Amino acid sequence: MNDAAIVQTENLSKWYGEVMGVNDVTLTIHPGITGLLGPNGAGKTTLLKLMTGQLKPNQGGITVLNQHVWNNYLLTQRVGYCPDIELAYQFMTGFEFISFFATLSGFETTEAESRCLKVLETVDMLSAKDKPIASYSKGMRQRIKLAQALVHDPELLFLDEPLTGLDPIGRRHVMNLLLELAQQGISMIVSSHILYEIEAVTETILLIHQGRILAEGTISDIRELIDEHPHKVFLNADEPRRLAQVCLPFEDILSVTFGDGTGDVIIETAKPDSFYARLPQILIENELNVSQLYSPDDNLSAVFKYLVG
Repeated sequence: MNDAAIVQTENLSKWYGEVMGVNDVTLTIHPGITGLLGPNGAGKTTLLKLMTGQLKPNQGGITVLNQHVWNNYLLTQRVGYCPDIELAYQFMTGFEFISFFATLSGFETTEAESRCLKVLETVDMLSAKDKPIASYSKGMRQRIKLAQALVHDPELLFLDEPLTGLDPIGRRHVMNLLLELAQQGISMIVSSHILYEIEAVTETILLIHQGRILAEGTISDIRELIDEHPHKVFLNADEPRRLAQVCLPFEDILSVTFGDGTGDVIIETAKPDSFYARLPQILIENELNVSQLYSPDDNLSAVFKYLVG
């Protein structure tokens, strides 16, 4: 056992009939913010529900805060959970909803209401506390879900897609809030299918696909994975054929083709870092003008495809 770990699993598996939700996962998560990244259906929600004791594993073991999870109601006093689903109690006001959860956590009415007001202020929902949840926008419902996860002062938060549906201002507010909570010593496991969302709050990530952990480490580690597989780079140049001619002699260039649009050049390289590093010099020396440059392979989906392949 690693006493410094907040979550440890060993050969953890959960299946639904013939469908594998989590497949033989062994990992150790340390304090701080950890991003759980994967496409929709990758197993993120199942893994979080195993970690929070909502699902019982079919195989393997799991501990959270050095305690076994399943059927351990005392552990729920130390963790908070923000689900990805919509709230069930649409008829309640935000104040009633959060107070109800505070009461479920064992607080007397006065303490529950005090905590409710405090946490509603924390998530910037105090002004809407007396409005029914049914009238809330998607962003407001996300913040009220986060409030119920915080009302009992947990040591560890499990957040399932907490930024979904938020506008840019709301997204920035929640990201800043997560960073503030981390500074207060609260650890978090945050799931998302979007790399830049996680990148804004943490460097530590787990990549999950089809129930398996494909990679773990820092954002820079993952970016190295991106850079290890061949890239297709799309450019739009004034002289596409001359651009192709000067690029072809380099050993890392696997192919050069022309796209459908005027001036489109598609270059496949085995060493994208090297290609990007020398491209400015190539353009200057040969007096070539490039008006557009992008790579569809420089993203998280490409990493998953590469690792699975």
